[in-house]
Amino acid sequence: MMSPDSLRVAVLVPAWNEARSVGITIREINAASAEYDVIVIDDGSTDGTADVAAAAGAVVLRLPFNLGVGGAMRTGFTYAARNGYERAIQVDADGQHDPADIARVLAGLEHADISIGARFADVGDYTVRGPRRWAMAVLASVVSRIAKTRLTDVTSGFRAADQRAIEQYVSYYPAEYLGDTLDSLVAAVHAGLTVTQVPVAMRARSHGTPSQHPIGAAIYLLRSAFALLLAVMRNPRRRTRDEGSVE
Repeated sequence: MMSPDSLRVAVLVPAWNEARSVGITIREINAASAEYDVIVIDDGSTDGTADVAAAAGAVVLRLPFNLGVGGAMRTGFTYAARNGYERAIQVDADGQHDPADIARVLAGLEHADISIGARFADVGDYTVRGPRRWAMAVLASVVSRIAKTRLTDVTSGFRAADQRAIEQYVSYYPAEYLGDTLDSLVAAVHAGLTVTQVPVAMRARSHGTPSQHPIGAAIYLLRSAFALLLAVMRNPRRRTRDEGSVE
């Protein structure tokens, strides 16, 4: 078995109109370790994101139009699988994920197939209030039962995958709302993969402000409940068998 230090790591950075922050993010990733290969998936940006990423030294996969985080990440995982990477980790282009924590999240793969950088695990001061926080707590509780391990942040995009998980994500990584986090995680657990979490501190966005108004929070609550219901009911393995039997 190869030691963790000898494994090839693809840092997948989905980016949509992040020209002002993606260059900084790439430089921080390279500063964290020269051994990481930075792969930016330009999700149909119109602001020069791809050019900034390429100038910063990243490999850039250009999508012709916006697919959303799910579609961008599936593209990244496909690239990682085809190029023989043993580890892949998502780092958002907006600066919220601290590249200094990449090694910490990757270390979780020593005893699980998927490692989540958890925002609500007694590290840092990241807070979410009201219906949005309630929804996150309920989602974490239900998925913890499915995964048979305690998880506090199942919607975090700061997560790493080993080779088994990369292959799983290539075969099934939905693009719909919360599919890239919640649905993909539940499907991976149903496929027999294991999950752990590592506490990390989340940073403020480099640019822009996320919506936190009451109406948006209520909508998040309702959409999260619906997404969880679909994720729990869905069985990708059965669907694959059924599709394979169609003549």
